[in-house]
Amino acid sequence: MDPAKFDFYAMDCYRLLGEDRFAENLAHEVIRAGTDFDGSERSPMRMTKARITLGVVAARQGDLDQAVNYGEWALKGDRQSLPSLLMVSRELAAIVNRDFANESTGREYLDHLTALSRAS
Repeated sequence: MDPAKFDFYAMDCYRLLGEDRFAENLAHEVIRAGTDFDGSERSPMRMTKARITLGVVAARQGDLDQAVNYGEWALKGDRQSLPSLLMVSRELAAIVNRDFANESTGREYLDHLTALSRAS
């Protein structure tokens, strides 16, 4: 494995295991490491996945607004592999659907994902 990707892969593992504190810390590290000195993103897909991770953590903590903000930020990235992005977004979508589907913010995010899914 590429050592530069260790935090990225560990972040995924911790998120999937529900170890939110570790996943959140590593997501911030992935974003920090992927941001160049001028603010440009060197690893846009890794950073997108880190933002989805932060959204998942926020959703699990009951913060819908923060979760959707991270989820939407991830969807607006300049360079994205839509199939990969949609696959990663399913975890956040499942939590939003389960816990926040009756709230307009949650419904709007789910509708946005559905529209992207149909477009792909």
